[in-house]
This record gives sequence, structure tokens and C-alpha cells, in this order.
Amino acid sequence: QVQLVESGGGLVQAEASLRLSCAASGRTSSIFAMGWFRQAPGKEREFVAAHTRVVSSTAYADSVKGRFTISRDNAKNTLFLQMNSLKLEDTAVYYCAASPKIGPPVRADEYKYWGQGTRVTVSS
Repeated sequence: QVQLVESGGGLVQAEASLRLSCAASGRTSSIFAMGWFRQAPGKEREFVAAHTRVVSSTAYADSVKGRFTISRDNAKNTLFLQMNSLKLEDTAVYYCAASPKIGPPVRADEYKYWGQGTRVTVSS
């Protein structure tokens, strides 16, 4: 089993920056890819970004390209999401996820483990 705990969410104004963290514990050696998803009120969960440690490859949703950066500290089993130039539409609960697939996978059903989420609210 792998446990994921997100942190770093909060209330910020538009155009501000925020950095999310996700600490992984347990059988982390079974995890190759980690990613971020988000779910806004009344909407389905959507892919944000993913990173795979095998070839250090990343993937981003078009809506966050150029603004968000995903990174990973393998030694500390921690995943980060640096979010810059935040927009109102970035408001959502952000979930960290881990996958045994190399990918990096971009579909939620490719991820096996999920955190509880951290809320990000962007105000005008």
C-alpha cells in the first residue's frame, strides 16, 4: 500500500502563485508515476499534470501548460506542483495520485493510489 498526503492548498488572489506538495509513504518502490488531478464544484475530476521517475518525463493538461510545473524529489518521495498565474478557473480540490505504470499516465483509472485532496480557491 501507498499513502499520499497533500498539503499547500489555500485561498489566493488571481495571478498569485501556490505550491502544492504530496508526501508518499509505504511501498513507494512500486510507484513509477505520480500525478495531480483536480475537481471543481459540479465538475468531473480532471487531469492536471504527471511525472514519471523512470525517464523523468512529464505531461500537462493544455489548460495549465506554461503556468504549472510538476516536479518530484525521489529521495524524499515527495511530489510538487508549482502553480503560477492562477486563474479563477483553477479553483478546485487538487488530488495527488500514484501509479505503478510508467507512462506518465494521464487517465484517472491508470492511478492506483489517491490522496484526500487539498483545496485551492482563487479569488478575483
